[in-house]
Amino acid sequence: MSSTAEQMRAWRGPAILTYGFRPFFLGAALWAGLAMALWMPMLTGALLLPTAFDPVSWHAHELIFGYLSAVVAGFLMTAVPNWTGRLPIVGWPLAALAALWLVGRVAVAVSAGLPAGLVAALDLAFGIVFTAMIAREIIAGRNWRNLIVLGMLGALLAGNALFHWEAATGVHAAQGIGARLGLAAGIMMIAVIGGRIVPSFTRNWLVKRGGGRLPVPPMQGFDTLALAALLVALFAWLIAPQGLPAAVALLLAGALHLVRLARWCGHRSLAEPLLWILHVGYGFVPLGALALGAAILRPDLIMPSSAQHLWMIGGIGVMTLAVMTRATLGHTGRPLTAGTGTVAIYLLAILAALARLLTGMLPGEAAILQSVSGLAWIGAMVGFAILYGRLLLRARG
Repeated sequence: MSSTAEQMRAWRGPAILTYGFRPFFLGAALWAGLAMALWMPMLTGALLLPTAFDPVSWHAHELIFGYLSAVVAGFLMTAVPNWTGRLPIVGWPLAALAALWLVGRVAVAVSAGLPAGLVAALDLAFGIVFTAMIAREIIAGRNWRNLIVLGMLGALLAGNALFHWEAATGVHAAQGIGARLGLAAGIMMIAVIGGRIVPSFTRNWLVKRGGGRLPVPPMQGFDTLALAALLVALFAWLIAPQGLPAAVALLLAGALHLVRLARWCGHRSLAEPLLWILHVGYGFVPLGALALGAAILRPDLIMPSSAQHLWMIGGIGVMTLAVMTRATLGHTGRPLTAGTGTVAIYLLAILAALARLLTGMLPGEAAILQSVSGLAWIGAMVGFAILYGRLLLRARG
């Protein structure tokens, strides 16, 4: 095969296996909705899942290492062939990789009846295989610029391994170093990759509409400073999550990334939801850093766990939804514009993040706000599966 198009045309099986984003975006959304629907009654004791993890740890694990890992896989399996000029994985090898991810979800869900080492091995298998695959593509394509992406994948994998180790040794893994490392890897991915695509997509759209003020080109000196500050802040938070150095570093990083975001002219993209949602999703990165820094200093005003959800639901949830909708439309030959249904799932994801934040600020209303957040999250993810599932399941055109 001499081209990606020829390789995909040669495939005679299900259309969902013609490109990596198809099975992983659909699987991620369906799992995110189902996992939340299971977790809400688990939290109240109305449902007992046969997992060895406590309910909160299972919930955190499946958001970071289940949902996020699938979206990252779908994105990178689509982007890396463009970065390297090498052919994507299609057909049954792609099906096998997706099945490996699914095996991990099932293994963790029923882990109470399995040895901890076996559960960890089954869950980590996908991350190991996928990271090795991306490493091979980047190295073979001599795409040294994206070695940083490989490093972040490695951090995500290491976080998952630590999470399993902590859970097996009796640590409340949801508050352990493994969960923080996985979340930190996800936030750095948004900061690095989002820092490339948000200003680029915004610039391209504004140029087509006649120019005017344009975003500052990505990865300038200020961007490097902001990314370095965020990396230092995440490292400080990783090592000592309640320490004063972490709080100060997070506040500084949050301020720098607010400035970074302002340089991308997001206010000029309000006419196109596919664009403004990227700015909103990225905006949760500095907002989460600022809220978490403030929560460390004043936990009486805002709980750190609630502030952290600005990253988990806001940064990860909203940004991944933004990327999944745009990539699905673009790679299935549809116009790059958002309809009413797409705007609705964006708003539901934002509502989920804000309602979850308020649970730590209004303890008297925490139960109802938790329910609002959970139902909004389910609506956003199931809504994506309904609106975009038909595009992911059938051939382009």
